Amino acid sequence: MLNQERLARINELAQKQRSLGLTVAEQAEQHALRQAYLEAFRASMRAQLAAQGLQPLSKPGTCTCGKHDHDHLR
Repeated sequence: MLNQERLARINELAQKQRSLGLTVAEQAEQHALRQAYLEAFRASMRAQLAAQGLQPLSKPGTCTCGKHDHDHLR
């Protein structure tokens, strides 16, 4: 995840946005920080799922049984 300083800055900007509004530069900073947070969150979630033995499907909605190619969702 992100370090405490970056999380604090995200919260600070969110609070300022609600009260006073943000400048264009602050909006860009907030967007960049949020994107970094989301990427860190996703990476952490992928690692947790991989630790449980779950892997993403190569193609959405396809079978991973390895015996044949079909769609289990139909």
